[in-house]
Order: sequence, then C-alpha cells, then structure tokens
Amino acid sequence: MPSWCPLLCRLAMLLCVWAPCQAQSDTELPPGTPIIQLRLAGDKRKHYEGRVEVYYNGEWGTVCDDDFSIHAANILCRELGFVEAVSWSPSSKYGKGEGRIWLDNVHCSGRERTLAQCKSNGFGVSDCKHSEDVGVVCNQRRIPGFKFISSFTNSVESLNVQIEEVRIRAIYSQRKRVPITEGYLEVKDGGKWRQICDEEWTEMNNRVICGMYGFPGEKGYNTKVYKLLAKRRKKNYWDFGVNCTGNEASLHGCKLGHKVELKGNATCEKGMPVVVSCVPGRAFAPSYTQGFSKAYRVEQPLVRLRGGANTGDGRVEVLKNGEWGTVCDDSWNLKAASVVCRELGFGSAKEALAGGRLGQGMGPVHMNEVECSGFEKSLTECYFNRDALGCSHEEDAAVRCNVPAMGFQNKLRLSGGRNPFEGRVEVLAEKNDSLVWGTVCSDSWGTMEATVVCRQLGLGFASNAFQETWYWPGDVRADDVVMSGVRCSGTEMTLAQCLHHGKHLHCPRGGGRFAAGVSCSESAPDLVLNAQVVEHTTYLEDRPMYILQCANEEHCLSSSAATATPSSYRRLMRFSSQIHNNGQSDFRPRAAHNSWVWHDCHRHYHSMEVFTHYDLLSLNGTKVAEGHKASFCLEDTQCEEGTEKRYECANFGQQGITVGCWDTYRHDIDCQWIDVTDVVPGDYIFQQKKKMSLFQDPIFQR
Repeated sequence: MPSWCPLLCRLAMLLCVWAPCQAQSDTELPPGTPIIQLRLAGDKRKHYEGRVEVYYNGEWGTVCDDDFSIHAANILCRELGFVEAVSWSPSSKYGKGEGRIWLDNVHCSGRERTLAQCKSNGFGVSDCKHSEDVGVVCNQRRIPGFKFISSFTNSVESLNVQIEEVRIRAIYSQRKRVPITEGYLEVKDGGKWRQICDEEWTEMNNRVICGMYGFPGEKGYNTKVYKLLAKRRKKNYWDFGVNCTGNEASLHGCKLGHKVELKGNATCEKGMPVVVSCVPGRAFAPSYTQGFSKAYRVEQPLVRLRGGANTGDGRVEVLKNGEWGTVCDDSWNLKAASVVCRELGFGSAKEALAGGRLGQGMGPVHMNEVECSGFEKSLTECYFNRDALGCSHEEDAAVRCNVPAMGFQNKLRLSGGRNPFEGRVEVLAEKNDSLVWGTVCSDSWGTMEATVVCRQLGLGFASNAFQETWYWPGDVRADDVVMSGVRCSGTEMTLAQCLHHGKHLHCPRGGGRFAAGVSCSESAPDLVLNAQVVEHTTYLEDRPMYILQCANEEHCLSSSAATATPSSYRRLMRFSSQIHNNGQSDFRPRAAHNSWVWHDCHRHYHSMEVFTHYDLLSLNGTKVAEGHKASFCLEDTQCEEGTEKRYECANFGQQGITVGCWDTYRHDIDCQWIDVTDVVPGDYIFQQKKKMSLFQDPIFQR
C-alpha cells in the first residue's frame, strides 16, 4: 500500500472476545440450520463455565434447563472450542439472564455439530423463567487447532445501520507520515465516504477512535487549519452522531447519537467535520518530527507481555516484590485488557484471552478477579481480590492489542516457498534512486533474524532459519543482495531495525541460492528457565583436573585448562538447570536420530551440539567466564498434573520437552557448570541462554 493511503479499518472483521463465536468447520452446515452464536456468562465463574447464552436474530437470550442433558452440554462446549462438558447446572446457578429465553426442551443426541441442530420447542417458544436458566462446566482442555469465527454483523449497536469502513484521512502535509495519527474521521456508508458532524463529538469518542487505531491516547490539534480546509471543500455528512463511553474496543461498540438533519451546505452549521489527533506509543513515534516529542512513554514497567508471536500480543505478567508473576483470568475482560495495552503504548485491546491461550507463565499468580474502570494508567491501579486463591497457570490471562498500521509488511516478502509461511526473504530497498526487491545475505543468519522476519510479516513464530534457499525458486530479478551483516536481538519489529551493513554491502557468497530464508509457524515452544532452582542449587566446587578429561574434550572448561597439570584443581560454579516448556507446541531437536553425534568419552549421543550457553558477566555487562551444555539427554523429567510424558532418553528414545513439562539437568552432571578458576572474587551476573530464549538471574557472589 502506498504511504499516502489513508488508514482503513474494516469493522466487519471483529474478533471474538469471551466466547460469542462460531466454530470453524471444514464442511457447511445443512441448509436451513439457524445461525447462532454462543457464550458463557454470569456471576463469579471460570472462563470454561457459566450461564449459557445464545445470540439469535440480533438478540442475546438464554436456554431453559427443562430436558437439558450432558449430550447438549457436550455439543455446546465443543462449539465453544472445549473438548467436552464436565457437567451442567439447572436453576440459574450463574445468575439470572436477561432478554428472551431462546431455547426450551432441548434434546441432543450428541452427534450434532451445533446446538441449533438439536431438537427443541423452536426459537423463542418457552414457558420458562430466568430462574431456570441452564449453565455448563466445560473441560478446560481446548480442541487442538480450534479457531473462532465471529459472525456478528458490522452494525453500530442499537440500530441496524451499516458501516463498511472507517478511516482517518490525513491532510496533504501529513499523508506521508507513518503512522497517520491525525486527520478527518470518515465512515463509509452506502459506498461513499462521509464525514461526522462534531457538534456532539466528545473526548470519549476520540479515545475510542485512537484506541482502535493502536494509539494509547489523544491530543489537541490546530483547529484553524482544519476549519479553513473545511470551508474550501465540499462536505458529505453522515446522518448520525456517535456516543461512546470511552471503553469500547472500536466504533462498532458505540451507540448512535442523534440523527443529523441533512440540509446541504447548512448541515452542521455550528460545527465542522470531526478531526481526530492521536498520540502514538514510543515504539511507533517518528523520531524525525518534533511534533511527536510528546509521544506516550512507558515509565518503569510494572507490566509486560510474554509468549506472543506478534507485536501487541502476549500473556500478561506483573512485577510485585521484585518477582514477575501472572494474572488469573477470573473476571478478565476487555476493560482490564485495554488498560494493559494502553499502559504498554498500544491502543485498546481487541481481545481479552483466557485459559493460558498464549502460554502458561511461571512463579506466583499475583492478581485474581481483576476489575478495572478502563481509565486506570496501569493494571496495578485496578481492584483485585487479594484473598482469592486456587488459580493455576492454566488460567493465565493474555491480551491482543490494537497496534498502528506501520506498513511493515509491504517492505518484506517470502518468495518461492510451498506455502505462505516459508520462503526466501526478499527486502524492498532503495537502489539507484528507485525501490527494488532483493535478497538478504545469509552470513550470520539465524533464529533471531528469522524471528523478526516472521513478526514483521505477522506470520507468528520462527521455526527455522535457512542459509541456503536454492530449493525455493524466487524471482530472478530479486537475486541481488540488498542487505548484509544482519544481526538482530529478536525484539525488533522490523528487519531494518536490526544491525546491518547499510549501503556498504559485504556478502562473499552472494545471493541467489545462498540467500537467507525462513519458515514460520503459528505456534511455538516457549522455554522458560526456573531461576529459583538455579539460585537454590548454586555452589562452588574445587575438582582435580585428572577427572575432568572428558569435560575438557567437550570444551566445558576455560581456555587456561589446556595448560593445566593433571594434579591441579579447577574451581567450578555448579548449579541445576530446570527448563519449562510453557509454549503451544513441543520443543524438539532439529537433527534427526541418524545425525546425532556420538561422544566416545562420555559414551552418549548429543542431539544438539549446544543446547544452553552459560555466561558470567561483570556488573557493566562484560563477559568474564562462560560455559555451555550439549543436549545429550533432552527429556520430560516431570510434567504438570494431567500432562503425559512423551520424551525419554532411555534406549535411544525420542528427545524433546512436551508442553507443560520440564527438563532438569542436575548440578552433579558433567558440564553443568561455569569454570570460574580465573575469575577474581566479586559480584557478577549469571546469564543463561537457551536456544531462542534469554534469561538473567540475580547477582551471584563469587
């Protein structure tokens, strides 16, 4: 999309929030099957239980408990993405609902694909009261690969008025800015773009518009400029006002204001077209314009996101008493999620996720039953139940935030792959005063760089980084290298933000068949170090050199060991390492069985030559000692309750770490140390790097 294009927002593409959704299926429902939506609602409840509510004919209603059965509960839970029902509850256990009682005397065989296929009295035919509203408890486990599709209409609430699109149309002087933060607000109605009269427009409306575009706040603008422009151009007003509370995730959630009387040029004679001006988060603020110097800045972070593949997605974690912990999903909603998103410099939340959907955290669950007004500056200001207990990490809350349209995806592409998630990386770069597509040099290309590519394209996590791509025939016109020396930390939003050679290209192998490539995945393992285990098991041991010969052969000692005599001693900092897989897919070594390396001295195979790096850093970040651990036995040492072990090293078995399990390397295993023989006494930082994850432990004293 050219940089001058206005921002567009398709309101029809609404995301499901707590469960008002339809299951995605491979086959169509039989003709004539009513289209319904389901959700679980009610008083104090978990995300997998609640009062059954049905959306039909534009209205939410409930289901009567007469003749309800576990078969009906199973159909309902599966339709919401859970594997099955555990139980159902009569007599409005989760509180009385409101509105119509849509279904009564529901009879399901258990083979139906939707509750709408079950026999009943018919929609709206009931002699029940809301004291008979039925509730269900679903199994917490979700159907693998289950996806939600929202089938809500794109009408503003309270009236069936169709809005096709919404945009902020920048004036000429700002159209080349990215992101576009200011301009006339226009809605597309009946195929035509229309302005909104600002006579009843409020700051709360601005807040909602800015939030839906990925901006945490709104600001004032130069009214004289826009009044002058409004007088010069022909106006085409929309015939409704808008009334937002400030907590809506998008304009769709706002109520319609008064109907505007259209009187040609005399329409909105006391006002002018609505202008919106937003404040971008720090990560999205253009640095070259002084006008953006007041961009929203995050103070000392007390909240962070973890486990999300894309910018603005992640499990919510809170810092309390020096320790990071998670938030329980009880009562978790869009208001609380939006507080988190705005606090971190994004817009409003487009989804409040429950049930550990973006991975399970570690450590304590710091907050439960969170209640926010939506206007707090931090999640830590919201009320929560300090006495509530019983939450596990299976109930960790997460968010997906609205982020600004930066056009990042237009400057990068994957070419030649078998599917959209893989291919040769091609970059749009300036060459001889024109923009051309070219390849990226694969020297030093690795997982961190691939992670940034997948994030920039919105394709999830990086599963592989390739230094040869001859098997992916890309566009021959893009064979030339336009980017070299790329080194990423893994946190960048675009490949251009990583360190690279700039215009001074250096790539001895050239592009073409040796160009960099990636494969991306919607799910990935998330390896998390249990820092407390390291702290509790660390100690120093003096060990004679003559019993460290195997470790020396595998380069587990510092360089001075090469000249050490057999009778000398090495001082080792030993510790146990416990690695949890809190992600959404199993962690597996990339190498197949037949390529594992046999080490004769220790008499075992290495499935990965280096699984972990250990670094000892001075307080200014300088590395003073290092170690590493090969993966000779990567297995499920223990698992959470209800999770079965899949990987075991015995008998040359499959290696890996299952989701919900952890692998423990005990302190008494060879190479589970850092050789600190040459390190002077003092305070140091211990850092452990494991594949794509980086962890820092508290200061250790030598």
